[in-house]
Amino acid sequence: MAYYFSEPSRTFGEYLLVPGYSSSECVPDRVSLKTPLVKYRKGQEECPLSMNIPMVSAIMQSVSGEKLAIALAKQGGISFIYGSQSIQSEADMVRRVKAYKKGFVTSDSNLPPEATLGDVLDLKVRTGHSTVAITDDGTAHGKLLGLVASRDYRLSRMSPDLKVTEFMTPLEKLVTAPATTSLHDCNDIIWDNKINTLPLLDEQGHLQYMVFRKDYDSHKENVNELLDANKSYVVGAGINTRDYAERVPALVEAGVDVLCIDSSEGFSEWQSRTLSWIREHYGDKVKVGAGNVVDREGFLFLAKAGADFVKIGIGGGSICITRETKGIGRGQATAVIEVAKARDEYYEQTGIYIPICSDGGIVHDYHITLALAMGADFVMLGRYFARFDESPTNKLRVGGNYVKEYWGEGSNRARNWQRYDLGGAQKLSFEEGVDSYVPYAGPLADGVQTTLYKVRSTMCNCGALSIEELQQKARLTVVSSTSIVEGGSHDVILKNSPNN
Repeated sequence: MAYYFSEPSRTFGEYLLVPGYSSSECVPDRVSLKTPLVKYRKGQEECPLSMNIPMVSAIMQSVSGEKLAIALAKQGGISFIYGSQSIQSEADMVRRVKAYKKGFVTSDSNLPPEATLGDVLDLKVRTGHSTVAITDDGTAHGKLLGLVASRDYRLSRMSPDLKVTEFMTPLEKLVTAPATTSLHDCNDIIWDNKINTLPLLDEQGHLQYMVFRKDYDSHKENVNELLDANKSYVVGAGINTRDYAERVPALVEAGVDVLCIDSSEGFSEWQSRTLSWIREHYGDKVKVGAGNVVDREGFLFLAKAGADFVKIGIGGGSICITRETKGIGRGQATAVIEVAKARDEYYEQTGIYIPICSDGGIVHDYHITLALAMGADFVMLGRYFARFDESPTNKLRVGGNYVKEYWGEGSNRARNWQRYDLGGAQKLSFEEGVDSYVPYAGPLADGVQTTLYKVRSTMCNCGALSIEELQQKARLTVVSSTSIVEGGSHDVILKNSPNN
């Protein structure tokens, strides 16, 4: 006879935190969100890899590219570069993140000399950046011919067909510097010459980096940035259970800090084989997370197999249709609560603390706080990060509103058959994800800072100044469908209502 769980499967939206006593010292600015990423002996050793904020980005084509990895590391979190690409291209992305120098930006807005004003405007919409480098081949490292900024054109007086060479600021009129110039000297040049952009060129005149005036203050503000021992940004990468023997060495050579197995379901022999191979060849030097699981048995399986952290969640993502197509999964809140209990029991028995990551089911910012209170050490987010400028997808205008493309790794567009442990299947027989849009939300830094201020504020309402303290003090209550309605605006006519 089939086994039946006695408790219903619940989501984050079915819970609320009950406030606790908050002292005068408990204010958002004093809350620490530092959290462990990989396993360690709690109380006996320091966690070898921690984050300054409890947020990582999902292993998805439409989310985690090198730009988002840099932007998230600046805020204190970690991005997992998507693995559904060639081994070489993923390793190159990791290498570029590790080689990134603070303040030195690789231009993402580039056009060839035959481009037009219309091309400039289209590119500005896609990237959100107003400075465009004109290079001989239209690439980020081509020979620099000039720059186009907003001040160089007037839409009311110029045709969209006008060539950029007619209105750009040519190289001979630009202030440039050698690629070897220090950031300190670059900032001096910018201020001395009263310019907004300083291109850095190699000896042959090829563009290497751009330094912007607007970044000067932002670099001083990134107090939570996550750096390794060499002062490079920390970055993760996704792997699968098929080509790990080739992919892992390439990523390790590129300098990756942590790996994560990207799979639709983690309670499988394929994951234990992958973890065993990594441990055999690298010991504990290479950190790797595994998942996804939704119950005690799944957690214990991966813990004993050697996972450095365990991901929780099946079917809860906004673009995931696994529950619709296969009928498997579990409500995310219920899954986190059970796995957290298993994690704590495992720690009591072994002395080893294995962090857990809640992956999926985050609809509102407060759901992050709920996940942490329920026992998660950090959360993995896809839709949330896909909305920002730094995600790899196109920014489009649909129905009068700006959106960004967002698709699941289980969709036909991703063609990521490697994450489905089907014993060597070479294609997706059916989709478990959709292709969609998400509302555009601007720069990552602005969004993350707003979200985390809400998290810190709620933690103060619970009398907690750290995530660990929140987990000890949190009091959670299940809410009824009626009280969920009561929790939003009701019985009023909103001023922006179409019926008003």
